[in-house]
Amino acid sequence: MNDSGTANRLGEYLKARRALLTPDRVGLTAGANRRVPGLRREEVALLSGISADYYLRLERGRDSRPSLQVLEALARVLQLDEVETAYLLSLGSPRPRSRRRPREERVPARLHHLLASIAAPAFVEGRYFDVLAANPSAIAFSPRLAPGNNRLRSLLLDPEEREFHRDWEQSVSAFIALFRHSIADDVDDVRAIELVGELSLASARFREEWARQGVRNFVGGSVQVQHPMVGDLQLHREKMQVEDLVLVVYYAEQGSPSAERLRMLDALATPSVPSAAGSDES
Repeated sequence: MNDSGTANRLGEYLKARRALLTPDRVGLTAGANRRVPGLRREEVALLSGISADYYLRLERGRDSRPSLQVLEALARVLQLDEVETAYLLSLGSPRPRSRRRPREERVPARLHHLLASIAAPAFVEGRYFDVLAANPSAIAFSPRLAPGNNRLRSLLLDPEEREFHRDWEQSVSAFIALFRHSIADDVDDVRAIELVGELSLASARFREEWARQGVRNFVGGSVQVQHPMVGDLQLHREKMQVEDLVLVVYYAEQGSPSAERLRMLDALATPSVPSAAGSDES
């Protein structure tokens, strides 16, 4: 998706993924006069068992409805994982869509109660990575997790995030790939278009990663951060889908130095900090 939402999405994705593969990764010899960073179109076509002319038509948007067999062959050649393959299939078989009216994302009361009961940094985010609610531990963990902030914008544009995340580069790649996966079905989504436009203008790193067309699904994992008050923290991160929202929790191994530092941090949390920008008590 580009800012206009009208791009040749299948062709752009094929081109971006083709550029990431070197010939040696697919068993080919690069040769001396190679002028492209990745595979050539004719190489992808040959390995996929389709004609070079047909593959060119796919990249240029002249054929946007290839067969399932062709898409699966391309996914195999481009070495796509399960999530990336599903994304490619969705681009080749677009569903009829209507422009969706923007609606306010609201956190149900039960999630606010759950946040208050969790003795670890926890917050709720929406599909655009807006922080919608957070417990005091989360805000003590990072003030960028206060409701009203956008996690993607903070990560890319707030200098403190570079110091905070020990693995900032990997975090950027993962967040942008998650964002693309989150908005994949809504190429006409006004909020998504505005956010992509804003970050494209403000961040060269976003432009670079967005052009790679990476996609990832919501998963847990681990993070390493350098907290300005308690120092190094090595934490697990769990993401749980709750209807259209995501509950995120950070926690440490029991008995670890990070667990003790999290307890110190929790003691600094002030219950007077508002836990949400707005709530739905229904």
